[in-house]
Amino acid sequence: MRTFLHLLRPTLVSFALLTLLTGVAYTGLVTGVAQLAYPHEANGSIMSVTLKDGTKAAIGSELLGQSFADPRYLIGRPVQAASNLSATGKEQEAAVAERVARWQALDPGNKAAIPQDLVTVSGSGVDPRISPAAADYQVARIARVRGIAEDDVRRMIERHTTERFLGFWGEPAVNVLRVNAELDGLTR
Repeated sequence: MRTFLHLLRPTLVSFALLTLLTGVAYTGLVTGVAQLAYPHEANGSIMSVTLKDGTKAAIGSELLGQSFADPRYLIGRPVQAASNLSATGKEQEAAVAERVARWQALDPGNKAAIPQDLVTVSGSGVDPRISPAAADYQVARIARVRGIAEDDVRRMIERHTTERFLGFWGEPAVNVLRVNAELDGLTR
């Protein structure tokens, strides 16, 4: 019995020390650095706006795509759990065909080609941004439904478009939540 306890003690001590080191100290350090260096992102990148009555309200995270389906809004990429469907498989083909039909039904007068990011899911399944082409595809519908000028909608989209990082890295992108907040007259 003494031999078993003799062997068990170092194991338990190691377990306790590693738990404190990796579960408490490291987690606390990373959280503290994140709070100091990137407090907005570390707290979920929650977008707060001023409502028409002057009160503040949180409307969503700037880092997670929200599902907008109302034709008055800029609609983002399909939001769903990420999958590993083959890009050329029958299931993916059927899902894309269904999404194309949904877009055609939403705006039957729009005969332009539907941008790819409006009918395919991002790698994470919750991308909050779309391409400028995908936003432009929706301008006429939003303007018509809301009774505003297309140029006004385009200016809103431009204000919430980020360019390539350092001028060459990544692609320009439009933040859907920010555009929709501005369409509703909400301010940050």
